[in-house]
Formats: sequence, structure tokens, C-alpha cells
Amino acid sequence: MDYRRAADLQDAVRLRQSMGYPFVAGGTDIYPAIENGARFPGLIDVSKVEALRGEIRREGGEWIIPAMATWSEIIAAKLPSQFDALKQAASEVGGRQIQNTGTVAGNICNASPAADGIPALMAMDAKISVAGPSGMREVPLEKFVLGNRKTDLQGDEILYAVKVPARPGRTASAFRKLGARRYLVISIAMAAAVLECDAAEKIVYAGISVGACAARSLRLPAWEKALHGRSIGEVGSVEPVPAFLAPLAPMDDIRGKGEYRKHAAGVLVREALVKAAERLNEQVA
Repeated sequence: MDYRRAADLQDAVRLRQSMGYPFVAGGTDIYPAIENGARFPGLIDVSKVEALRGEIRREGGEWIIPAMATWSEIIAAKLPSQFDALKQAASEVGGRQIQNTGTVAGNICNASPAADGIPALMAMDAKISVAGPSGMREVPLEKFVLGNRKTDLQGDEILYAVKVPARPGRTASAFRKLGARRYLVISIAMAAAVLECDAAEKIVYAGISVGACAARSLRLPAWEKALHGRSIGEVGSVEPVPAFLAPLAPMDDIRGKGEYRKHAAGVLVREALVKAAERLNEQVA
């Protein structure tokens, strides 16, 4: 196997463009894939590319998460409550060693339907910043992840950062995951919910995303729309109806039947919404 180490961002793009090898940083997805029989002619190590590192920070109206931010860094970062769901998801990504090494960009680009970090970022309306030979471009996360192991990343590009809108109102979020056991488990279903309310305690933004119930994580726009304008206290009373869960298409597999997973997704979403609403109330208690 050919192994190249990129010196900087431009070098990473050049190597990707000329050789087409996959990038590796933490390696928590690609090395198990190799162990399970996947074969690659080479790898491009970007672990020393400083432009992909740095603190999670706010710049104007956005929060910037560098591509190589690890899950442990997310857990430790001082972030507003809209990031609580992401912190909870980060604590569910494998064990401590995986959290110390695995990166946000790797989790997104691996594009597993059961990737823990994607629903929380999607519910926050995250965008992906991508670097290539022509410069930077941005694409919403829900349009970046196209399907199982498929993304919008082109053959000469690298994920540079994740950008999350900084919401002006009171915000709160929560993450729920169902698995066959408590720790180190691939999800049967998972859900993330983000709520923002105004001074009158009316919901002005609701972000809901479900993972492991389709070929990729999906937003639930009908449920989100049903919450707009509701008071915080009404959030839990909005019962899921079939139209709310219509985008989901879970399959039967060793972890559960599709029908069960879809039902579980509705329960998890409601639990996440109730918890987020409780946290909104706690902010003024």
C-alpha cells in the first residue's frame, strides 16, 4: 500500500487530485474496514494538516467545528446548550479510545446510516465546508450525505470544517439512542432534537433528525413544522402521526425489524423533544 502524508491543506488537495486515495486521520473507520477485507491502493494521512485542526469557536453568526475535532474535544468544549445533543452523541461514539482519536469529518465522510454524530449536526442545520482546487464551497449536511457510504465530496476535495448557525434565542437540544445494549453498540434507531424559543416562549426553530432508519440520517420536516409557534409546554403533547415519520424507510436486519425501528424512532424523537423542552424551561428557572 502506498502511504502519503500531506504537509498542509493544499498538499492534501493536490495528493487527492493526483492519486485519488482516501484520507485518513484518526483511522477509526478505515482501519477496521481494511481488517474486514477492504483494499485501498494507498492512503493520504492528513493528521498533521494544521488547517484542519483548532478550537471549536464562534465566528460571527456561526460556530466552526474543525474537520479533525475529536469526539473527546467536543465533549470537553464549552458550548451553548444547542450543542448538548452533539455532546451526548459524542459520548456514544465507541469507547474512550475511539472518542480520543475519531474525528467529526471521518464520521461524516464515512456516511454510515448509523453514524452517531450526524443526526445531532443535521438537527442543528449544520453546513459542510469543503476545500478543493477551486477554493471553498459549502453544502448543507442533509445534502452532503447522499446515502449509505455516499457523500457529495468530489475526488479532488477534502472536508474542511462543519459550520453550525448560532441561534439568537434560547436553545436546547437532546439526543436519544436505542441499541441492544448500553455501551459500544450500533444503533437500532437514534434521534436528535433542537429547539429554539423566543421571548414569548414560542418555538421559532425545531430541528429533528433520525439515524439508522434509512440509507442516511434524515430530517423530519412535517414534525418540525407542527412545532413552530407552539409554547414550550405544548412540545410534548404533539403526538407523532404517520406523516411525521413518512421520510423514514428502515430495513429489517440483525438489529431489528423495520416496523419496530420506525416505531422506536417516533418514541425517541418525542423523548428528545420533551427533554429539550425541559432544558428550555430550566434556563429561566
